[in-house]
Amino acid sequence: MAKTGNDSTLWQVPWGHHALLLEKVKPVPARRWYIEQTLAQGWSRNTLMLMIDSRAHERQGAGASNFALRLPAPQSDLVQQALKDPYVFDFLTLEEPFHERELETGLVRHLEKFLLELGQGFAFMGRQYRIAAGGQDFYLDLLFFHVQLRCHLVIELKRGEFKPEYAGKINFYCNLVDDRLKHPDDAPTIGLILCQRNNQVLAEYALRGMDKPIGISTFELTRALPAMLRSALPSIEAIEHELSGAAPNSKVP
Repeated sequence: MAKTGNDSTLWQVPWGHHALLLEKVKPVPARRWYIEQTLAQGWSRNTLMLMIDSRAHERQGAGASNFALRLPAPQSDLVQQALKDPYVFDFLTLEEPFHERELETGLVRHLEKFLLELGQGFAFMGRQYRIAAGGQDFYLDLLFFHVQLRCHLVIELKRGEFKPEYAGKINFYCNLVDDRLKHPDDAPTIGLILCQRNNQVLAEYALRGMDKPIGISTFELTRALPAMLRSALPSIEAIEHELSGAAPNSKVP
């Protein structure tokens, strides 16, 4: 096996994990990344397989954010690396069209899998978490606390495309959490907007001037098949002809 780190690191990962990586992951840098994440997050062999299948190494550290401007180093780098784009929720059974509340309910129902996709260190604090201010009640879609980073995470779930006004809303929510829930020793609250499609240019303009650390990522309910694999699959017409017992080019009387 090609070198993927120091010997002590390699010996800490079970041989079954190495065998899986040798079979599924050819680039050495990607293999090294999965070994490091296995050690950091305690992935079982089955979990490692799920992460490889979802190409987690390509999604880590992606997504638009203002972390570099709103958080001190090295915390900004750590938070950016915790961000993914896209997040994959293939454990849900939602079909279009669906409501945001259905997505939220599904994620909470499958909380263990949702936490696995978010990454290590997140503790769930509540869904539709109520915070009162100015004589009104406000409800945060999902609220988490990151144990290692010592900060709250507010997640807003949005169907469809990202809209610039979403940034202002989650900035407001982060202000509420910092004022009402944040301990003096905690780091600033982070906001994360999850939508189905994101326009990078609009995201950058929307985040400019926001004083809270905010990230914007997309989510997928299923991962798209690679083009090579799609081309190898039979068409719907071919399957229908096969089921009817006729060749694809023959006419069915």
